[in-house]
Amino acid sequence: MELTYRLLVGDCRAQMATLPDASVDAIVTDPPYELGFMGKSWDASGIAYDGEVWRQALRVLKPGGHLLAFSGSRTYHRMVVAIEDAGFEIRDQIMWLYGSGFPKSHDVSKAIDKLDAVAEQQERQLRFTAWIRSTGLTSAMIDHATGTNMGGHYTARNSQPRIMTTEHLDAVRHLIGTVPEWVERECQIRSVESKQYASRQVIDQRTMIDATKARPGFSGAVHSETYQGEKRLVDITAPATPEAQQWQGWGTALKPAHEPICVARKPLRGTVAANVLAYGTGAINVDGCRVGMSEQDRNTIESASWIGRNLDRKAYGDWATDGTDQPMTTHPAGRWPANVIHDGSEEATAGLGDAARFFYSAKASKADRDEGMEGWEVQAVHRYGAGLGEGHDPNAPAINRNIHPTVKPTDLMRYLVRLVTPPGGLVLDPFTGSGSTGKAAVLEGFHFIGCELSPDYAAIAEARIKAAAVKTGQIFEIPASPAPGRKADGEQLRLFA
Repeated sequence: MELTYRLLVGDCRAQMATLPDASVDAIVTDPPYELGFMGKSWDASGIAYDGEVWRQALRVLKPGGHLLAFSGSRTYHRMVVAIEDAGFEIRDQIMWLYGSGFPKSHDVSKAIDKLDAVAEQQERQLRFTAWIRSTGLTSAMIDHATGTNMGGHYTARNSQPRIMTTEHLDAVRHLIGTVPEWVERECQIRSVESKQYASRQVIDQRTMIDATKARPGFSGAVHSETYQGEKRLVDITAPATPEAQQWQGWGTALKPAHEPICVARKPLRGTVAANVLAYGTGAINVDGCRVGMSEQDRNTIESASWIGRNLDRKAYGDWATDGTDQPMTTHPAGRWPANVIHDGSEEATAGLGDAARFFYSAKASKADRDEGMEGWEVQAVHRYGAGLGEGHDPNAPAINRNIHPTVKPTDLMRYLVRLVTPPGGLVLDPFTGSGSTGKAAVLEGFHFIGCELSPDYAAIAEARIKAAAVKTGQIFEIPASPAPGRKADGEQLRLFA
């Protein structure tokens, strides 16, 4: 069977409007989580909550067609309400568990120790820096006189302004002349605060790697030995004030370890059986997505003693039968697919314990991100830890060709498209990003249409999907990848036909 794959560059609402009614078998997508990640405009537009997106998705789906849509744990509810209001039936929620989440928490005790002596911290600082600028002092002059690099803070208009300590004021006094009494007082207060913060007890140290020394384009430091940058030791301190000590160990966020996936379906026409016969949609591929089991598990489950203790055998979904309710053997393909998927890491499976074997495991790899982009320039970019989604470490430098910050593992996306797409079906992804759904669709033998607003990401998606098609041995003609910004809104990248 000849498969077709298309990328539509532009707003997904306009692009889906060009597709015929009831022409798509399944939609598998990873919309923006609307968290404003890294200041990205595409992650704070509200499009994931826009009913028009999901009304168009409903229109192009065949009756009984399924929609799988990722979201963030904090914003999932708003997306799902929009999907339901558009006319979808909410069928379930799949939990994608991973071990690479990074807690973006605010240490309350440290914040208390850093508090200024008065509430008007910002106002005091800006008043001081305005006075410094009025004296004619420049940041370079202050740095030279104090032997520090604090000059930019002492002359700042709004970005990280600081009040001098008395020590630094004395160092520049000869350049100023008469110092107003209020300035002397502010510097004295700041000196007390600085000494208090400096007096915190050092209880441990950790190695920090200055990634800027090794990775051009990255700003920050990481707690890792894997990046060959300049190493330095950073103190870990105990709270200094009684107020801070009272709140030691308190923060503001949990460690993120899951992303919810909405499972929705376009209403059926008639019964499930009639809908499946008419359109090929309405059901999920249970046997094609079963979770494999070990021989030891099989032997245990099929033992007479196990059967005697577990009379409600249907709940396990492990059985092949002879058409009656009597179990014969465990299903050769394994366990019934569950609404939990994990990445196989110790972190993700720790809470599951021995039960982790009941759930599908989808692994991620760096090679997966960059496959098909071997000739592209390597770049240092910010991303979410393993690139999975909400809450991953924004300070972890990624050295990739694929610069998209939230790339999903291909194994995960293959499992999801296989779960809801009939054989030879057409998969749509309104938020294609770097093409993980398209790559998965190719590898599973499905047709694919993707919409992507960014020409840069569309070019990455094209390269990754092309590589997947080559891997499957398909024959096609592919035009050159578009240069960033070259594709006009609405123009198609016809990858292969």
